[in-house]
Amino acid sequence: MSKPDAPLRIIKKYPNRRLYDSETSAYITLADVKQLVMDGVRFAVHDAKTGDDLTRSILLQIILEEESGGVPMFSTVMLEQIIRFYGHAMQGMMGSYLEKNVQAFIDIQNRVAEQSRGMYEGATLTPEAWTQFLNVQSPMLQTMMSNYLDQSKNLYMQMQEQMQQQAKQVFGAFQPPAQRK
Repeated sequence: MSKPDAPLRIIKKYPNRRLYDSETSAYITLADVKQLVMDGVRFAVHDAKTGDDLTRSILLQIILEEESGGVPMFSTVMLEQIIRFYGHAMQGMMGSYLEKNVQAFIDIQNRVAEQSRGMYEGATLTPEAWTQFLNVQSPMLQTMMSNYLDQSKNLYMQMQEQMQQQAKQVFGAFQPPAQRK
């Protein structure tokens, strides 16, 4: 996770699609930008000519590359569902909802990592050790995540019901009086 008080590293994107890291004074690749994300470095990508912020576009390119190779994180069904929210009245809320859910997942992951440190006497777990640990803990983690998702779904449904009630109250004032027969 990036540190909010860390200085913002500026990367310039040139028309030839090359990325220039102003801190290291060198051209970098998308893999280098991915490493900045992994290292928690705060950065922004700007168009070298116009100054437009291209950070989201570059991050989406990294996600596309990751999804295209190896094991994808997003199923086709999930991507279709996300696409359906564009232009929908709930679009603005969906982004916030997903962001909070990912943060909750990270918090759970950090708690599990913290608890596992005691089991391994403070040793840093290698990816292989993590895989082994998660395989043993999988049923418990699946139950924990399932409970979390159920709670999250219920919260989302309650939020949607509240919005519908508020909309009825607001728009109810604008309805024409009922006509008599």
